[in-house]
Amino acid sequence: QCDITYCAVNQYVSANTCATCAAGTTNASGDNASGSNTQCDITYCAVNQYVSTNTCTACAAGTTNASGDNASGSNTQCDITYCAVNQYVSANTCTTCAAGTTNASGDNASGSNTQCDITYCAVNQYVASHVCTPCAVGYENAAGDDASGANTSCTADACFAALGVSCAAFSEAYVKSSNPEYSDLFGYLGVTVALAGDTLAVGARYEASNATGVNGDQSDNSVAESGAVYVFTRTGTTWTQQAYLKASNTGGKDWFGSSVALSGNTLAVGAFLEDSNARGINGNQADNSAGYSGAVYVFTRSGTTWSQQAYVKASNSQSGDYFGSSVALSGNTLAVGAASEDGRATGINGNQSDDDSGGNRGAVYVFTRAGTTWTQQAYVKSSNNGGGDNFGWSLALSGNTLAVGSVFEDSNATGINGNQADNTATSSGAVYVFTRSGTTWSQQAYVKASNTGSNDQFGYSLALVGDTIAVGARYEASNARGINGDQSDNSALASGAVYVFTRSGTTWSQQAYIKASNSTGNDPFGFSVSLTANTLAVGLPYEDSNATGINGDQSNNSATDSGAVYLFTRVGTTWTQKAYIKPPIVRPGNAFGFNVALSGTTLAVAAPYDSSNSAGINGDQTNYGASGSGAVHVLRIAP
Repeated sequence: QCDITYCAVNQYVSANTCATCAAGTTNASGDNASGSNTQCDITYCAVNQYVSTNTCTACAAGTTNASGDNASGSNTQCDITYCAVNQYVSANTCTTCAAGTTNASGDNASGSNTQCDITYCAVNQYVASHVCTPCAVGYENAAGDDASGANTSCTADACFAALGVSCAAFSEAYVKSSNPEYSDLFGYLGVTVALAGDTLAVGARYEASNATGVNGDQSDNSVAESGAVYVFTRTGTTWTQQAYLKASNTGGKDWFGSSVALSGNTLAVGAFLEDSNARGINGNQADNSAGYSGAVYVFTRSGTTWSQQAYVKASNSQSGDYFGSSVALSGNTLAVGAASEDGRATGINGNQSDDDSGGNRGAVYVFTRAGTTWTQQAYVKSSNNGGGDNFGWSLALSGNTLAVGSVFEDSNATGINGNQADNTATSSGAVYVFTRSGTTWSQQAYVKASNTGSNDQFGYSLALVGDTIAVGARYEASNARGINGDQSDNSALASGAVYVFTRSGTTWSQQAYIKASNSTGNDPFGFSVSLTANTLAVGLPYEDSNATGINGDQSNNSATDSGAVYLFTRVGTTWTQKAYIKPPIVRPGNAFGFNVALSGTTLAVAAPYDSSNSAGINGDQTNYGASGSGAVHVLRIAP
């Protein structure tokens, strides 16, 4: 018999003949050529292979293909791999970017190597585990930290470092009256800025409208220097004007608003050039035969509405007494200074009729309220009543304690309860402390500076909280700087100082002698003072530096009389300077610091010569169209 032909590998049987498989197909050997026709198997390419001239070929690096391409058919190709977001090409492989770097999607893995971009953090961000993280409130950082590198950190901004509040929150409001006019001097001389919680009152004694009462017509400026008071309130961090107050008997040159005091929902306003000859409470306002006798107006608030509660005159009102030159409020007690009252009496409730005409000795009147009715409780004089002393120039009241400044008092005593009789230190100044038991007032202390000097004007400004008194002596002359420096070198005339006294039981003692950190002659530090439990603000309206904001450069004195405020804090019995504060926009002559008022976490600072003609809250500070209209800056500080 004939031998069967068995086909070789990659052959198949076609009409009993072994034929070669077509390209891209395969067959095992052993097909029987004497039998039926057979066929070759198609080759299907594996994953990441493509067909090239009927051959399964590996895809190039960086490309891919699904399995199943038919090698017996047409050529095929592999797909390029495009890298995902935050991947880069390394040796034709898509690789995850390192932490802190990024890359857009779409890099071609079949091509050249690529790289990721470093992430540089924005301003006020820092690197934490290669992530750009916002700085905490009150902290700041320059832009440009490399997120692919080591961790970085933020630093406290100038305000937060000094005051515990971020600079973004520090300048809370720029406050103007609703009718700013040339030379209104909003926030001017005397204590014309009062702050209690979320309420701010500001006097403008040169305002000129002929309105009377609450929210009258501001537009008729026919009564020169009649004066006005503006009340503002805060909701959250937003301030709005709540009331525009005028006297019930508005008169030219009455200077309504020359002093203000605020306690809760009660506001006292002095008009020390008011002219009526009335005496006591709610007398006849119409007879203006007692020129410059002075008056005080008490307003109260119900809800958001203010109304006048009382018209207050001295019990011995006379021409030229300047009743209302200072006012102080604490609850239901009102103290009023009449710095030019002429009575010769000393102590409490002396003879009011013994008059030294033109003596300018000064007196203080204490009134109390029961329900809505005010009555005079005491007529207070100094224990060493002297002509020209101006007892009552400044006042501070806290509970049952009253402090009275007598700015031109002349004794050469120093410290507490010294010799009042030797008047060889002209206008050195003194402060008298009185306390109340029941309804009876008595003098507790006679307070002088530790370095009494002629013309120092100790008592020019005054603040009292609990058992602490701060006293400004605007013309004190030592060349010391900072806390408890050398008081003996009086080579910096009129540089000014502030003295802090504390009480233990009934005994007062000096705790600190404070000077400006950049004290120089003729910069009267202590021109204004305000005090909370352990924080003291001191205004210096004639300071000259061109710094802005917090703790700037004090040495460039190119902004004459721009003004500054110095903030001090107490820990235990030690005082330190916490901040040197300038306005956000410094302008020569604005006198920032003319008045200061502290309440909780808020500091209000008057700049009475501010010239912007913007009205209301947060207007344009650079629109200088109303010279001397005045402004108040409300600043947020930590408690």
